[in-house]
Amino acid sequence: MHTSTPPASPDAIVAATQAWLEKAVIGLNLCPFAKAVHIKNQIRYVVSKARNVDALLDDLEAELKTLHAADAANIDTILLIHPDVLQDFLDYNDFLEIADELVEELELDGEIQIASFHPHYQFAGTAANDIENYTNRSPYPILHLLRESSIERAVEAFPQAETIFEKNMETLRELGLEGWRQLDLSKP
Repeated sequence: MHTSTPPASPDAIVAATQAWLEKAVIGLNLCPFAKAVHIKNQIRYVVSKARNVDALLDDLEAELKTLHAADAANIDTILLIHPDVLQDFLDYNDFLEIADELVEELELDGEIQIASFHPHYQFAGTAANDIENYTNRSPYPILHLLRESSIERAVEAFPQAETIFEKNMETLRELGLEGWRQLDLSKP
């Protein structure tokens, strides 16, 4: 008899995302700006129930409007986690263009941008299991909605922001795949 694993609950999905954020993104200092918004509870975690691209676009539109309308002291950034749609990285990557078009359509370009995280993230010119890809690998596909004003403030506070990408690559090369696995991101 074959038993399938039941889908994770929204709470479990958020817990796994928070564990990844704490252990990898903040723990390895992959984003020096993440710790402050995490500590201040200014991250809104949203688990989309979307099962197709159209429903995800509806959720994305709602969350872009939520971030735009919210006081940054309460919600500075949103992680729109979509576990049931765009599991294939190439499909997800293609969707990012549609997501950026939605930002423009809502006249939020210059105010909000979208960063991308996916369990199978792969930079152009890399092999699937190259450690560098893990800088953007998350437990579930995520659209990270960021205020550009917050990015600007963070960059002012971190004058060598352009070196973050290279530093992350170096950090992960030193850590290696085995070190990444030892982070045990599956447990909150």
